[in-house]
Amino acid sequence: MKQEKITGFKEYHRELPEVQPVTLRIKHFKEFTAAYTDEKLHQQSARCMDCGVPFCHSGCPLGNVIPEFNDAVFNEQWEEAYDILSSTNNFPEFTGRICPAPCESSCVLNINRPAVAIEAIEKHIIEIAFEKGLVKPFLPEGRSGKKVAVIGSGPAGLAAAEQLNAAGHTVTIFEKDDAAGGLLRYGIPDFKLEKNVIDRRVAIMEQSGIKFQYHAHVGINVFLSDILHEYDAVVMAGGAMVPRDLDVPGRDLKGIHYAMEFLKQQNKRVAGQDPLAHAGIESNIIDTEVTATNKDVIIIGSGDTGSDCIGTSIRQGAKSVTQLALMHQQGTDRPLYTPWPEYPDVHRTSSSQEEGAERLFATVTKEFISDGQGNVAAVRVADLHWEFTPDGKRVRSAEKPGSERIIPCDLALIAIGFAKPEQLLIDRYELAKDARGNLLADDITYKTSHNKIFACGDMRRGQSLVVWAISEGRECARNVDAFLCKDASVLENKDASLETEAFGN
Repeated sequence: MKQEKITGFKEYHRELPEVQPVTLRIKHFKEFTAAYTDEKLHQQSARCMDCGVPFCHSGCPLGNVIPEFNDAVFNEQWEEAYDILSSTNNFPEFTGRICPAPCESSCVLNINRPAVAIEAIEKHIIEIAFEKGLVKPFLPEGRSGKKVAVIGSGPAGLAAAEQLNAAGHTVTIFEKDDAAGGLLRYGIPDFKLEKNVIDRRVAIMEQSGIKFQYHAHVGINVFLSDILHEYDAVVMAGGAMVPRDLDVPGRDLKGIHYAMEFLKQQNKRVAGQDPLAHAGIESNIIDTEVTATNKDVIIIGSGDTGSDCIGTSIRQGAKSVTQLALMHQQGTDRPLYTPWPEYPDVHRTSSSQEEGAERLFATVTKEFISDGQGNVAAVRVADLHWEFTPDGKRVRSAEKPGSERIIPCDLALIAIGFAKPEQLLIDRYELAKDARGNLLADDITYKTSHNKIFACGDMRRGQSLVVWAISEGRECARNVDAFLCKDASVLENKDASLETEAFGN
């Protein structure tokens, strides 16, 4: 008989798992967050109020059934908790580590108290499920005879592949790098997501019948025309990999790099690989090693990627680390323009920012200054004055007179986001694009201007969250399956229960 704790949110405070002290964790590149004790996990799941209208469902792009899996955790019914979580989320081991948890912002308890620790609970469910052997390969009872190619092995591509395989189609993933994961592999530092977490999932997918082809850069050494000839449908899930640039004087100096050039090299070092290997095929690899050791590092950009550069620079032994944010510093209370249950525009401090970086807000980069030998030696910056609407929203900025100054800089990392997908493949096959350069595919069918090609994830919607990538991959797979099943011959070899299993219909 299930137990209930309807007053848990009154009796227990929000507690997150313990983390290693800064002095210890900056000495390595491993994850540093501990697990809850059994008692703490029990208490934190008890804080869920099982609301009549659980807004956390709508806050999560995947629609995770959160009160139900919290109830299962409270009752230590691990198989049920895993079944509920995995019914909507293919990779909770990823989202439980790196998602910004918009579900928590929409938690009803968050109206006037700290939200339920949904993300941490989610991570514990999947890790306990792996420990207990509950995560197993899924082999469909029959195969449709249809073949699907998925281009890109980031979270969108992996989710689409897993769903399509479960529906009975034969799936091959084409990945330009030497291992699966996309930015999970070569963008997110190991101290946030150790790569054995990805390898563990890829092994399960391979055992389920999904094939992976590495060093397969479609448009470079693999031709889309050949794929279209061999496969019945193609899913484009390559991500938004073209970084935004900074057009200021001195940009061509040595020592100025995109964030991903820096982060990818370090992830390769952690994996015991040559950081310059495979430069001819893989993206974001340059012919020069980039390190922060004994350097004054300037990171331009205040998002997650900039934060990842901070943690990596500190671990490499940077002399100093300074992060420049164009926007002003937000307050800690919700502004009027992001009321509950929206994701609040508030001041946040990441674990990497806690480790020692100086953060400069409302600061514009005006010029990179040379040392006289072609290397960057400093950055000229100035302060901005922002104007706001009555509800607190930024509207315009102006440079503060007399605020211009110079900051020493041996290494500048540009981390201001991604503009669009790589254009070569899109243009070569004359696929329709939107105004931003993303693949044009609507929100209903996910179909591009080519009848057999579908698109999902950042390549379709632009730079976004891992949870949105998984959601897009799932929805795209549903539409690919419907497209393939228009052929009545498919249904002859396909158990109808497969669609229910794969797509939750």
